[in-house]
Amino acid sequence: MYGYQCEYCQGTVQPRTVKQQVFKHRDGFVILEDVIIGVCDNCRNRYYSAEILHAVHAVATGKSSPDRTEQIPVTHLKSA
Repeated sequence: MYGYQCEYCQGTVQPRTVKQQVFKHRDGFVILEDVIIGVCDNCRNRYYSAEILHAVHAVATGKSSPDRTEQIPVTHLKSA
């Protein structure tokens, strides 16, 4: 999964461990912690393995239980 060229800038995609990565899923949001993803060394575009995407889907659809659940504040921005 790593060492290939970025589809946007032709930089090199390198493995990187990130503390938290948030994923938006049609059934909600999922946060993965301490996960290794691919990151372009030039433009910083992020790439995810099929294993990561399957894990996100499993948690979002209830097929897999999360370690914990976090509250996320939501608000509307008032127009000036």
